[in-house]
Amino acid sequence: MIINNQINVSSLQPAIQKLFESSAKKIKSIERSWDLSKGTPVYTVDGQYATRGWTEWTRGFQYGSSILQFDATNDNDFLSIGKKETVAHMASHVSHIGVHDHGFNNISTYGNLLRLMNEGKITENEWERNFYELALKLSGAVQASRWSNISDGLGYIYSFNGPHSLFSDTIRTVRTLAIAHQLGHVLMGENDEKINLLERLLLHAEATTTYNVYFGKGRDGYDVRGRVVHESIFDMNNGAYRSPSTQQGYSPFTTWTRGQAWVLTGYAEELEFLNTLNDYDFEKLDVPNMKTKDEAITRFLETALAAAEFYINETPTDGIPYWDTGAPELHKLGDWKSKLSDPYNDYEPVDSSAAAIAAQGLLRLGKIMDSSNPQEAERYFKAGLTVAENLFKEPYLSTDTNHQGLILHSVYHQPNRWDNVPKGRKVACDEATMWGDYHARELALYIKRIASDEPYYKFYLD
Repeated sequence: MIINNQINVSSLQPAIQKLFESSAKKIKSIERSWDLSKGTPVYTVDGQYATRGWTEWTRGFQYGSSILQFDATNDNDFLSIGKKETVAHMASHVSHIGVHDHGFNNISTYGNLLRLMNEGKITENEWERNFYELALKLSGAVQASRWSNISDGLGYIYSFNGPHSLFSDTIRTVRTLAIAHQLGHVLMGENDEKINLLERLLLHAEATTTYNVYFGKGRDGYDVRGRVVHESIFDMNNGAYRSPSTQQGYSPFTTWTRGQAWVLTGYAEELEFLNTLNDYDFEKLDVPNMKTKDEAITRFLETALAAAEFYINETPTDGIPYWDTGAPELHKLGDWKSKLSDPYNDYEPVDSSAAAIAAQGLLRLGKIMDSSNPQEAERYFKAGLTVAENLFKEPYLSTDTNHQGLILHSVYHQPNRWDNVPKGRKVACDEATMWGDYHARELALYIKRIASDEPYYKFYLD
């Protein structure tokens, strides 16, 4: 991608205002029209949100979007929607033992509401605070209980595929463990064993770094620094690593860009959390390569930097990636990395949701490095702003009031061909996804808060 070195947070404010004006209409349209008996809205088909039963991982993004809209605009109608729907429909996601998605659903709802109360943006209420905190404590413990130990002393929260499966997506959902730990909670195991949630977060992160992220050290014939594999497979008979895999990418040896974006943003965001901890938080933990706070920060930073460089190097000039950097027909687009992304090409879809996620990681990485390496910090921060600048305008931002999606040209599952291909087109385009829209709102709010000198947008507690 080509980084716009002239951009700053102030220059993006008109686009952000336009985004939230469009966002308001779309949230209300979905709230009016969505039939709960259908399940959860996942992606649009011909501009209207539809469902796709696989896992219920997008409901928190639906209601969380209303909470973000209130945060950005102070329109109490959206706060009312977010509160009402969280109470009515999110409890099952707190107790859900079958998925790795707790951070997506519960941080977006209970977590955002608790954050707003902590910031004083919503009225302090003791019982309401207790409600949010209890939900987050339980969510962190339930998520941490979905655990596989492996042979090298590590372990991970396993995906919905089963105990053998480590997903890259999960690195952003372990935020629930961080908040639950901050709230003083533990996972109670057999014989009343108190399982430390911070330790499980760090073990999972180290397993993801070790097996799902590449560092150009010759691990296999496709080892390029910063490349991310969607899934790693383990032998549960002895805990040994077996192979890379993928559910939504093209192959185990190519990079599904949304998985890569989860890694970039997950590690950058959790680096900010690690910086709030004390040395004594690590004294009773036993995590390889992370015996101390400094070692943990070094490891997370190493991973985030590798992912960031890969993203910058393997993305079209506008910072909006195609769905997989090794997609089989990308070569038919010629030198696609030296051109703008083209959502209307005839060969491979772009995935704007990957851009919405990754941009926040680039921005946070820039903030993290501001004191240690100002030059590189500015590069990453402006890379994130460049992605946002291009995402918040046509052909990606939708202002069409008849279309319920906010950010167009997002895809869910290209190998399964789940995404709508509009009439007259050859690949999926012109549609939105619930996570793409949520993360675009979150990205816009993050930038808006910096420009307005508001409290820094973060998931963890002060």
